[in-house]
Amino acid sequence: MESEDRQTRKSNLRLLFESLVVGLVAGIVVGSFRWLIGQTLAMWQKGYQATHANPALLWLLAGGVLASVIVAGFLVKQQPHAGGSGIPEVELQLQGKLQLAWWPIFWRKFVGGVLSIGSGLFLGREGPSIQLGSTVGQGVAQGFKASKSDSRVLLATGAASGLSAAFGAPLGGAMFIVEEVFHNFSPRVWLNALAGAIMANFVVSNIFGQTPVLAIDYKHSFPILQYWQLLLLGAFLGLIGRFYQWGLLNFSHVYQKIPVLPRWLHGIIPALILVPVMYYFPGYVGGGNNLILSLNQIHAVNILVLIFLLRISFSIVSYDSGLPGGIFLPILTMGALLGAVYGQYMVDLGLLDQKLVVNLIIFSMAGLFSAIVRSPFTAIMLIAEMVGSLLHLMPLAVVSVAAYVVNELLGGVPIYESLAGRMQTKEDNDYVGEADQLTISIYEGSQLADHQVKDIAWPDRTLVRVIHRGQKDIIPNGNTKLLAGDLLVLEIDENQRGLVYDKIASLQEAKE
Repeated sequence: MESEDRQTRKSNLRLLFESLVVGLVAGIVVGSFRWLIGQTLAMWQKGYQATHANPALLWLLAGGVLASVIVAGFLVKQQPHAGGSGIPEVELQLQGKLQLAWWPIFWRKFVGGVLSIGSGLFLGREGPSIQLGSTVGQGVAQGFKASKSDSRVLLATGAASGLSAAFGAPLGGAMFIVEEVFHNFSPRVWLNALAGAIMANFVVSNIFGQTPVLAIDYKHSFPILQYWQLLLLGAFLGLIGRFYQWGLLNFSHVYQKIPVLPRWLHGIIPALILVPVMYYFPGYVGGGNNLILSLNQIHAVNILVLIFLLRISFSIVSYDSGLPGGIFLPILTMGALLGAVYGQYMVDLGLLDQKLVVNLIIFSMAGLFSAIVRSPFTAIMLIAEMVGSLLHLMPLAVVSVAAYVVNELLGGVPIYESLAGRMQTKEDNDYVGEADQLTISIYEGSQLADHQVKDIAWPDRTLVRVIHRGQKDIIPNGNTKLLAGDLLVLEIDENQRGLVYDKIASLQEAKE
């Protein structure tokens, strides 16, 4: 027994070391990705500024933007899973419903992401950064010849490291992976994901410095007697979030009805729209970092509403074109705009102090993210890290929960799960694979809780190997009773991972 414990510790330390390697490499890769996008966008913005003195340059720049999206579209044509955000692919890979070779995705995502996001389209770098990190995790796992179980942990670690490097938010990166992507709070997952995310953040901090990505200065606490404003704001964000979910999931049908353009050339449409937007409003393009930082200087509600309408419509058009790029940062930008709209409107009505509008801008980023992505813990932690302040967690939580609840009441669904559900994945029903493992947590209220192992209709060829209960490891038999909080290690067929995942998820549904 002591020998087994020593072997387990050795295995865990090896996995931790490999996770740190993943974080190091992901930090370098995503840091370079982030830097190149910034440099490319700055180059385009300077070019468009020069066209005001020399209009003939506009044709040259328009041709350059079209060439960029055509190249990016061609890369996606070669490898369709290199397009879009990349987060749905990571989810499906971890569920066992999708298998991808890491290198063909890696370099196409990197090049295509720089071309499309750097051109100024309303796309974010965070989704591609997560997928780039996950491919790094796959590559490192392959290099170290990791087991299937460890390979999935390293893939999740890479994804967390990618988000951490994109936003300088290691806690938010790790939380996003366990809450939204991996759906598993296993210590093997969150500990290694956090280690990799911290390493990645250390790397990018040496490139970009330690200033938070959204270093917004807000020193005034939101008054308790004004908390009714937060509930109204949360309801407003939940409603808008539901509309955005619907638009993002349905606008792709418009692209499908365009007969003259093949799918890989759909990026031409947002590129053509981008040219006049970039010419007249160069400060409003891209993911939105700089726009967020300047919002507290815009006090006209009608101007803020117009900017928001531009952002939400062009974000949907840009993303549904299929080009490499995410919706993560655009969601935060739209949330900040909605906070500014609501706050400034209340100021105009005499119901809010002007100095508190900046608070609502920050709270709204977390609220809209919580409503659309359905990850309130991640929303709170991510915004706190990105802004660089832990002093206002309570109002962040109030807005996030209110937005989440309203979106739920309106029938909203997690956007990344919905996007993953649209992908066609093949599930092999032949039991010909090698033995694999699936780790699941039993939630409070789950149909699995308070039942004996023998009384549960487990999927075919599924064996409960170990139950982790607190500090104990239990080798179960048919009479072993499962409890809420248990962590189960199931032995399954590797080719049935996705099928077993779905069946276990249905068994986990709350009891009536």
